[in-house]
Amino acid sequence: MATTLNPYLNFQGEALQALELYESVFGGDLTISRYGDTPGMAQDPAEADKVMHGQLSTPNGMTLMAADAPAGMPYTPGSPHSISLSGDDETEIRGYWDKLSTSGQVTLPLEKAPWGDTFGMCTDQFGISWMFNIAGQAG
Repeated sequence: MATTLNPYLNFQGEALQALELYESVFGGDLTISRYGDTPGMAQDPAEADKVMHGQLSTPNGMTLMAADAPAGMPYTPGSPHSISLSGDDETEIRGYWDKLSTSGQVTLPLEKAPWGDTFGMCTDQFGISWMFNIAGQAG
């Protein structure tokens, strides 16, 4: 098995909604484990339905994971981190852009960049920053 890098996002009560959005954007199989599913994990009964671990595995091999931070665990909304999607399939990447930017905020429009690629940035409705890069045509 090859080593893979999987983004793991933390939320405070919104992990399920975020993962469902990402499933609608990228497709794939979503699995959810809640704190209440594992004995001893839900220290607070109010957290039993929160996501302990969620994983979205897409048909093209991407994996995105997320969880709700339990009470007592430090959580700071927003961060200096971004998720970057890049490739040469313009239709696919523009489709992801359209779905994530529509309910979020465009930081930098998806346009031709000085280096020849098409590049854009947005923040989705859950405060996650995304970067998109569509490789320019080799000339």
